[in-house]
Amino acid sequence: MDNLDSGLITKNMSTIVADSLYQQLVSVFQESDTQGPSYLTTLRREAFERFQQEGFPTVKNEEWKYTNIHSLINSTYALDAPVDVDALDTRKADIQGLDAHRIVLVNGQYILALPSFEDEIGLVIKPINEAYTEANFEKHYAQHADKSDNVMVQLNTALSTTGVYLSVAKNKVISKPIHIVHVATGADAFFAQTRNLVVVEPHAEVEIIESFVTMDGAAKNVHNKVTEIVVEEGAKVQHYYLQVADKASHYMMHTEVYQAQNSLYNNYNCNLPGASFVRNNIHVRLDAEQVESHLYGINLTAGQQFVDNHTVVDHMKPHCESYEWYKNIPQDESIAVFNGKIFVREDAQKTNAFQQNNNMLIGDKSTVYSKPQLEIFADDVKCSHGCTMGQFDDDALFYLRARGIGEESARVLLVHAFAFDVTSRFSNEIVRQYIEHLIEEGLEKAK
Repeated sequence: MDNLDSGLITKNMSTIVADSLYQQLVSVFQESDTQGPSYLTTLRREAFERFQQEGFPTVKNEEWKYTNIHSLINSTYALDAPVDVDALDTRKADIQGLDAHRIVLVNGQYILALPSFEDEIGLVIKPINEAYTEANFEKHYAQHADKSDNVMVQLNTALSTTGVYLSVAKNKVISKPIHIVHVATGADAFFAQTRNLVVVEPHAEVEIIESFVTMDGAAKNVHNKVTEIVVEEGAKVQHYYLQVADKASHYMMHTEVYQAQNSLYNNYNCNLPGASFVRNNIHVRLDAEQVESHLYGINLTAGQQFVDNHTVVDHMKPHCESYEWYKNIPQDESIAVFNGKIFVREDAQKTNAFQQNNNMLIGDKSTVYSKPQLEIFADDVKCSHGCTMGQFDDDALFYLRARGIGEESARVLLVHAFAFDVTSRFSNEIVRQYIEHLIEEGLEKAK
């Protein structure tokens, strides 16, 4: 057991088994005991009505064209089942040399925040179902992500009861990173819905690192996770997703970022060999002048893994800048998808937007689907996007081997060189070294 209180963590919502996941969810919603203020009850009812009208997304939907979730939803799961944390060990999420505050969520349920948070005056962290009275909760909860066209967000709004509320007070600079560890465990297949809300008040700064891990022997698990992040005037956020879960885990994640004037948001999205299915929706709304956003992605996949990254950068006001660079390295029979959209609204003059997607396929059976998009409605802008596809460079490999470098070392060097444009931009040097090490391990496992 690693830094966790022993015992059995239970929830109010019962575990229900029906003929399909859809039927289970309908039953849960009908039987749920609504908690919280009345406006939240209304939000949940409206969200579930929309989910019932649309149902789960299918490949007939252009946004889910390559993302078939039929095998995930055509099963039954434990929903909000009790979690036994007696033998839980979170060391799989450790990042050597990283000094950080730590939060642990097990199967989507908030379990523990370490005492080090007590020294951070102006930082509020609590389970989201205990944050209803927080002023920032009522102001921002479901006010950003729910405006997207992702029906999985509506499902999450209707039925999620767990997750993290995190707010940083005005002018507060958090002294060290906040490491949120998402753990999947248990002998029974489960479906979890986590909702997180992060509010960074004016001129505050925070670095958030999220790691996703699976305990040995865990049954099939599916996660529908939604995170809303509000970056207020002059605030700065560095945000990492480190996907290092195992084959049993499947993730559908939606991140909605709302930025105010002079704010900065950087997202570093890393997916390594392991989780069978990953769908990331990352939407950034630049709704004021002098806003800056950077989205970086490095995806090394293996086996029959599927990783799909859908991004939206929405320039709504003038004098803003966005920069996006995603690199995919699929191996074996794995599939990587990149769908990136940049919107430049009519009022968003003087926009500077860049988007690039590069792909290196390792193996004859690996696959990449790439769809970079620009929709520009303003005339005084500077925008560009591009995409490249290529196989592993055997000539370069031969060149390195001819100079006495072993094949394994040469392969690692070439992949590191390919990934360098992205990894070199990581703001946290320790995380950068950690990811580069995992890339080496991922290449070795796929051989």
